[in-house]
Amino acid sequence: MPSPETTRADAPQRDTVQPTRQDEVAAAGSELIGGPAGRRVLAGGSWWSPVRVIALVMIGMFALGMVQKLPCYNGAWFFGAGAQYTHACYSDIPHLFQGRGFADGLVPYFDRLPGDMQFLEYPVLTGVFMEVASWFTPGSGSLVEREQIYWLINAGMLMACAAVIAVCVARTHRRRPWDALLVALAPAMALTATINWDLLAVALTAAALFLWSRERPLAFGVLLGLATAAKLYPALILGPLFLLCWRAGKWRAFGTALAGAAGAWLVVNGPVMIGAFEGWSKFYTFSEERGVDFGSFWLVLSQNSDQPLATETVNTLATLLMVLACALIAVLVLMAPRRPRLAQVAFLVVAAFILTNKVYSPQYVLWLIPLAALARPRWRDFLIWQSCEVLYYFGIWMYLAYTSSGDAQRGLPLEGYHLAICLHLAGTLYLCAVVVRDALLPERDVVRRDGDDDPSGGVLDGAPDRFVLGYAAHPPQHAAHFSRPVVRWGAGQSVGEGLGAGGPATPGS
Repeated sequence: MPSPETTRADAPQRDTVQPTRQDEVAAAGSELIGGPAGRRVLAGGSWWSPVRVIALVMIGMFALGMVQKLPCYNGAWFFGAGAQYTHACYSDIPHLFQGRGFADGLVPYFDRLPGDMQFLEYPVLTGVFMEVASWFTPGSGSLVEREQIYWLINAGMLMACAAVIAVCVARTHRRRPWDALLVALAPAMALTATINWDLLAVALTAAALFLWSRERPLAFGVLLGLATAAKLYPALILGPLFLLCWRAGKWRAFGTALAGAAGAWLVVNGPVMIGAFEGWSKFYTFSEERGVDFGSFWLVLSQNSDQPLATETVNTLATLLMVLACALIAVLVLMAPRRPRLAQVAFLVVAAFILTNKVYSPQYVLWLIPLAALARPRWRDFLIWQSCEVLYYFGIWMYLAYTSSGDAQRGLPLEGYHLAICLHLAGTLYLCAVVVRDALLPERDVVRRDGDDDPSGGVLDGAPDRFVLGYAAHPPQHAAHFSRPVVRWGAGQSVGEGLGAGGPATPGS
C-alpha cells in the first residue's frame, strides 16, 4: 500500500469535491437552485468562485440574523425586559454599552465601574474590540439612540469577522471549499452572531487553522495567541496539536506555533497586565467565582437538588471531567489506526470543554461551527446537531420570558428548559460520537474517503507516524481477513473490498 508521505507529492491534482455528488442531503437541497452539479459542469473560469459564493452567502445569512433582532432594536432592548425574550432577540451588546462604561467614556480595565462589576469581565482583545466600536458611536443624542448605533457598529465589525470565517474554512481544505456552506448556512450562526463578541475569537481561530494548513506554524501561533487574547477557548487547540505532533514527530513545528501563540498573547496582555492588573485579572477571577449558570448540565443537577453543590466543588468536578475527557481524546489520538485529522481532535476538545463547563451561553455554539464543518462535513449530521442548538436557542429565551413574567403562557417552564438543555447536550454528544467513529474507522471519514489524509493538518498531512500505541503500533495479524474498504490516504483513490487488496492500513504502510 503506498504510504501517505510518498503519494502526497506524487499524486496528480484532483478535482474539487462536489458535495451534491456525494451527500444525499446536499443533493436534495440543491434542487432549490437547479439540482446537483452534472458531469459537464465547468469548474473555475468564472468570477463566481466557491469562496466568493460562500462569503456572500455568509453575509446574507448574517444580515437575516440582524433582521431577526429587529423587534429588539426597535424597542424590546430598552422598554420591558420580557419582550426581548419573547421575541428571542436578546443581545449583550446594547446593554453593556452603558453597563460597562463605554457610554461614559471609561477606559476598560483601567477605570473602575460603578455597581457590582467593578471592571470589564472580558479578555483584553475583546475589550479593545468593544472600545473601538465605542469610538465610532456618537457622544450626543439619547442613550437609546447611542445604544442602537453601538449595536449596529458592532454588528458591522462582526459581519466582517463572519466573512473571514467563511473564507478561511472554504480555503482550509483545498479540495472541499463547498463544505464551508455548512458554516455560512448554519442557522445557529445567524441567530447567535450578534449576541456577544465571540465571532472575533472564532475568526482569528479560523484564520489560524487556515495558515496551519498552509504549513505556516509561526503565523498560526500568532493568530491563535491573538484569538486566546479575545476568548480563552482557542488555547485548547494547542492540546490536540501537541498530541498530533507527538505522534508524527513534528516537534519543531509545534514549538514554533507555541512560541508564536505565547508571544502574541503576551504582546496584547502584557501592557494591561502591568498597568492595570486588577482590571486585567477580572476576567479570570469572574470565571472562577461565577456560579452554575444557564445551559449546563450542572444547572439541571442544581435545580433538581435540595442541596446544590458549592461553586468551588463544581469548579473542581468540572476540571476533573475535562481532564478525563482530554485523557480519553489523547488515547484516541495515539491509538487510532491512522492519526486523526487536526480538525477532528480540535472539535472534540472544544466540545468537551463546552459539555463539562458550568455555563453554556447560546453564542458558544459559534466556537464549534467551523470546527464541525471541517471535522465532519456531512449535512445530515450537521443539521441534526444544529436543530438541537436552535431548539436550545429558543428554549433559553422562552425560559427567561417565563421567569421574568411568571406567566406560563408567555414562556417555557423549568421542565421544558431542562429538556432544551438535554437536547443541546445530546446533539453535541451525537456529533462527537460520529467524529470519534471516523477516527477509529478512517474509511468512514468523508474527507479521507476521497483520498486525502489531513488537508487541514499542514506539516501533519501525509506525515509518517513516529510514536503510536496499542492497535496502531501492533495491528492484529488476522486483520487481513476482515472485509472493509481500504483507503489509500493521499493517493486520491480507494481500492476494492477487503484488506487483502492492499494490506492493512497501518501507519506508514
